[in-house]
Amino acid sequence: MEWIERLNDAINYMEEHLTDEMDYGQLGRIAGCSSYHFQRMFTYMAGIPLSEYIRRRKMSLAAVDLQEKDAKVIDVAGKYGYNSPTAFNRAFQSVHGIAPSAVKNEGVPVKSFPPITFKITVKGVEEMNYRIETKEAFRIVGVSVPLHRDIEKNFAVIPQKWEEIATNGTLQRLAGMMDTQPMGVLGVSTCNDTEPWKYYIAVSTSQEKEDLEEYVVPAATWAIFSGEGTNRSIQELERRVVTEWLPTSGYEYGEAPDVEVYLSPDPQNAQYEVWIPVVKKPM
Repeated sequence: MEWIERLNDAINYMEEHLTDEMDYGQLGRIAGCSSYHFQRMFTYMAGIPLSEYIRRRKMSLAAVDLQEKDAKVIDVAGKYGYNSPTAFNRAFQSVHGIAPSAVKNEGVPVKSFPPITFKITVKGVEEMNYRIETKEAFRIVGVSVPLHRDIEKNFAVIPQKWEEIATNGTLQRLAGMMDTQPMGVLGVSTCNDTEPWKYYIAVSTSQEKEDLEEYVVPAATWAIFSGEGTNRSIQELERRVVTEWLPTSGYEYGEAPDVEVYLSPDPQNAQYEVWIPVVKKPM
């Protein structure tokens, strides 16, 4: 239950800072994880990206402010962090379907999005098979792509990189280099709060990196989940890990990258593992 309480503390922090630039790092610290893991947890549990939730909450409050008799659109825009009236108008219309100036007209409907509250719901679902393993650090070699701090934008960036290296022959080259555990093509998200975020497509190898990039995955304890199917199914497995397994597991996120291990190359019927870095919750 402490885990859910920390998530709700993060929601309270958001409510207190909706007129400020939102500090995603602080949200993660309140929840006891990195800002990356907090965004993932929020998106899977709330059903919408964190950035979209914040936008809806701001525009919900902005609509109330604009209903005041002497309220000016430019002042309300500035209050919620929009220096450009055009950007504010676009955000407001995306939520309410009308221009901010139209709110002054009596009888015009606007939308209200109340704050989210998280709670544990016990429900019957299919079983999840996992194992806990502690592993030494291992070296990977491959290619990387920078990741946005707003993780919603990465859902397009990462598939494009996979398609690029499959087309130009790099993926086949990497597959021929793997010679140490874990054996498989790896997707490694290095998204801590102390260095630039990157997503590596790589293999664990002892061979020279040549013109490729190198990264050392630190020693950590991992919760490892197995699955098979398409790229969509791995996202569904990750959602279930966060929403069903993690809240009642006795573990919380650790300080290490997330790792996807693709054990077979067929993208439409892949066999894979999802590695989540974990630490035991303090008693």
